[in-house]
Amino acid sequence: MAVPTRIVSYVTRVSCDAESETGPVRAIWRDLGLPGLIDVHTHFMPPNVLRKVWDHFDAHLWPVTYRKDEEERLALLRGFGVRYFTALSYPHRPGMASWLNAWAEDFADRNPDCLRSATFYPEPEAHDYTVAAIRSGARVFKAHLQVGRYDPRDPLLRDVWATLADANVPVVVHCGSGPEAGPFTGPGPFAEVMREHPRLTAVIAHAGAPEYGAFLDLVDLYDRVHLDTTMVFTGFTQRWAPFPPEALPRLRDVADRVLLGTDFPNIPYPYLDQLLALTGLGLGQDRLRAVLHDNAARLFGLRPPPDPAER
Repeated sequence: MAVPTRIVSYVTRVSCDAESETGPVRAIWRDLGLPGLIDVHTHFMPPNVLRKVWDHFDAHLWPVTYRKDEEERLALLRGFGVRYFTALSYPHRPGMASWLNAWAEDFADRNPDCLRSATFYPEPEAHDYTVAAIRSGARVFKAHLQVGRYDPRDPLLRDVWATLADANVPVVVHCGSGPEAGPFTGPGPFAEVMREHPRLTAVIAHAGAPEYGAFLDLVDLYDRVHLDTTMVFTGFTQRWAPFPPEALPRLRDVADRVLLGTDFPNIPYPYLDQLLALTGLGLGQDRLRAVLHDNAARLFGLRPPPDPAER
């Protein structure tokens, strides 16, 4: 599913003063009595890779709001009160995943508030470097079926999924068809992976947009399937992949398995928009606290570190 041109035209007119966001963002979690936010869907990558990702977004999808250097992006997240975040990356060809994992390992060593992140691709080495990443402390993996254009049922990944399931290491999976459909996106292929590996801890990126109902079905079927909120419910996404109002009661019923995700920095609007969209769902304070912090803290076994903005 491609993002309509009129939406791209709209977001090019949106401006964002990142510094002015800090107060309103912090007010949201402080008013809920939280120690901060845990964002399970953020992107930090090698600079040359991230530049190519941004160029693709600029040319084909939407302008990137936080096109800043790495230290500025880290400072922004910490200033917002994001206590833990991820460095999700994704290969689009063989031979990339291992060195992306090496970069992410070094990044997490330099930034202990980043959950050590890793990825994989269907290739003969995939199982070996997945095991190595877990042994070196990887806490979360990313699988991007649309960018990678690979079948999650590929026999080269069977042992990878099994290893992740046995290790109880979550994997954030972009398997919905938004914003661009791929040959293996949609609920069908990944549903088959879950049937084969029902103990896999999966976090469905973007809540499976736009196939929300089918991915809620997976949450109902498997108690280790979660959803992340990345871009969902924002005014931007509601224009091209609206979350169906009739599915909101189902979402509230599984709110203990919904995690805050934003896609920072690769979003076409302010970070605050995601939080305001979630506060407007009528989840109630307990569920909202769970989504913004407590669910991820439980899933990853996290304790709040000192607030970097108050050191």
